Amino acid sequence: QALSEIAGLGGGGSDLQEMRARPLTERRFDMHGFCNPSDFQRSPYLSARGNIANIFRGSTEEGYKAYHADKYDEDKNPNGIINFGTSENKLCFDLMSKRLTQTDMNLMEPPLLQYPDWKGHMFLREEVARFLTYYCKAPAPLKAENVIVLNGCGSLFSALATVLCDPGEAVLIATPFYGGITQSVFLYGNVKLVYAYLDSKITGTSTRPFQLTVEKLEKALQDARAEGVTVRALILLNPQNPLGDIYSLSELRDYLEFAKRHELHVIVDEIYMLSVFDESATFHSVLGMDRLPDPQRTHVMWGISKDFAVSGIRFGTLYTENQDVANAVASLCYFHGVCGPVQHKVAQLLRDRDWINQVYLRANHARLKAAHTYVTDELKTLGVPFLNRNAGFFVWIDFRKYLRTGTFEEEMLLWRRFLDNKVLLSCGKAFECSEPGWFRIIFADKTHRLQLGMQRIRKVLEEREQEIQAEEKEQPCQSDQDGKADSTDEVIFVSRHQEPTCAGSSNLGDLIGLLQQQMRSSDWLQKNTAEQFA
Repeated sequence: QALSEIAGLGGGGSDLQEMRARPLTERRFDMHGFCNPSDFQRSPYLSARGNIANIFRGSTEEGYKAYHADKYDEDKNPNGIINFGTSENKLCFDLMSKRLTQTDMNLMEPPLLQYPDWKGHMFLREEVARFLTYYCKAPAPLKAENVIVLNGCGSLFSALATVLCDPGEAVLIATPFYGGITQSVFLYGNVKLVYAYLDSKITGTSTRPFQLTVEKLEKALQDARAEGVTVRALILLNPQNPLGDIYSLSELRDYLEFAKRHELHVIVDEIYMLSVFDESATFHSVLGMDRLPDPQRTHVMWGISKDFAVSGIRFGTLYTENQDVANAVASLCYFHGVCGPVQHKVAQLLRDRDWINQVYLRANHARLKAAHTYVTDELKTLGVPFLNRNAGFFVWIDFRKYLRTGTFEEEMLLWRRFLDNKVLLSCGKAFECSEPGWFRIIFADKTHRLQLGMQRIRKVLEEREQEIQAEEKEQPCQSDQDGKADSTDEVIFVSRHQEPTCAGSSNLGDLIGLLQQQMRSSDWLQKNTAEQFA
């Protein structure tokens, strides 16, 4: 049945209205939108489940594969692909390699080479509890008995989906979101995702682009229930990937209260919590709240791959007060365990509070901020709108004006064009973004790769702009196409999001800069000439 539904979907070029009009039972199978079902050949060697896993390869996989076959190297392969698509921190290898090779890391005792408690060695779980108590600012010490250790947060998503939902049931999540979650919850557990679509429109002075509200969650939940879909949980990403948003305490409380009203579990992914690199932004962990609305249904995950720039070390941890959930997840840890020597190294790393605070975090935040500033300054020079946030390794960029027609097919063509010019980005469809033309760029990279990668991006955009201008000259009577923002709905998001303050507090220079940015990045002036008005 699943295969027949996938095969009947066609390509991924539909617009937002068509996507939302499609029944949820169909829409949730159009998960990545990049595998072309019409090209799919069922393998006689695989089960139905195996065939679904085989088709589950999106642009992420295609681009990742191309990158590994043709990696950029300054000396050996200067014309190779620069990877701005995979969310990794490549700025701190010097710090981490030095710390992970110090003598205290190299312990080898019999317990480390034997089967552990499947929840993780107790010495590590105790260290994780102390670490999260400190950095999440928990009001009371967190307990080691509530900690479970797995080989990465992807495994945690998979395990939680499996134990919280039955096959065919669903989890609610706001789009755009990190697309790997789709695979994690679906491939093993056959759990679907229900989307609360966010968009870039700003509806008032206290709103921001792609803002998650309880009203949008309510609508998505009720739409799903109207179609007979059982929703068991809500996923929150904080800081959010790919937007970089950090939820305020009041927002978090609203989301958790919404979940409690509907008896939904809440899975909170805080994997970028220590990658907030600007002092003007404050991260609030769910574990730091004075009171959780529904502690037995609130489950928090974190890992070291992002915050400690070691994505090659597979380590993720779950904190839950619900021992039924903890024990059920632990039964799956047999498949997703962390080897003993790595558990020792992680415990040593997490307990070295002085090094983390005085050396690592200071350097990491400074490097992330410098790299972010470089990339966003380049985008401003190009006149490209973007969300200016202070968390994570990514910038969410608006390339809509480079699409001749506002479709996901053209977004995909632009993505391939970047790849052909040896720079890998992630396009919005990979995050289930409802608006074609948004891309995510990873900036946590060394200066020479950032410079060359931005040069390649500039080349593609300039060529695309010239092509669009030439097409418009050939078809002067054609109006703005559907799906591309006109002057009334095109908004430039270059200022940092702050909690609403009094309206008069904006700096005049900032406002002038914003208006100049809007004029540079919009073709409104070119299209709305005096002659046309006449």
